[in-house]
Amino acid sequence: DRGRINAEQVLNAINPDDVHKPKSSLVSVENTANRGGGSIYQISDLQNIKQVCLNHNLKFHLDGARIWNALVARGEFPRDYGQIFDSISVCLSKGLGAPVGSVLLGSGPFIKQARRYRKVLGGGMRQAGYLAAAGIFSLENNLEKLITDHEHAHMIAEALIPKDFIGHILPVETNILIFEVTGRYQPRSFCDYLAQFQVRCLPISPTQVRMVTHLDVTREMVDRLCQIIHDM
Repeated sequence: DRGRINAEQVLNAINPDDVHKPKSSLVSVENTANRGGGSIYQISDLQNIKQVCLNHNLKFHLDGARIWNALVARGEFPRDYGQIFDSISVCLSKGLGAPVGSVLLGSGPFIKQARRYRKVLGGGMRQAGYLAAAGIFSLENNLEKLITDHEHAHMIAEALIPKDFIGHILPVETNILIFEVTGRYQPRSFCDYLAQFQVRCLPISPTQVRMVTHLDVTREMVDRLCQIIHDM
């Protein structure tokens, strides 16, 4: 389901109590799902998976690199997710536009253990407060701007729909577009053509192209891209 799993699939994937098999201990989901075209989980589906985790003594982790996009698109709140997951990782540099940075969230004992593992593996930075300040700025100033990114993605999708060389377009829920290119263009030639106009996109399969809108993409740029697509 466009990168999303459900409680029944999790239940069926749990290994039996067998010495010949690894012991199932963790369920991890991604929200939004990258290769699903920025697809978003329903909170109720996550709650159902959580119940399976509780019943089978499994930890539940959220890869929330794009969680901000999900929150803005659905009008949800961070606490809605914090009540479900044992741990959450979030990214500050994708949609929010910080130069670098991710954050790991969890209980006090969990974070203490994570810091120990980081030290064991040689991790750690000095004077990281400068980077943290950029992350704080992005959280305080750029969340609402994600709405504009989503609007831009929809505008580009609308420009693509009428073209005879565009096949199936995955439903656009956030800032990611994944679509099929066929006929007189192939994914690589399509991307190469747009590169002439300083438009960067990525062929991700023999039939598909991926585009992502972000903080540095302006409405004027999107209007120009839509015109380029119209003229193709």
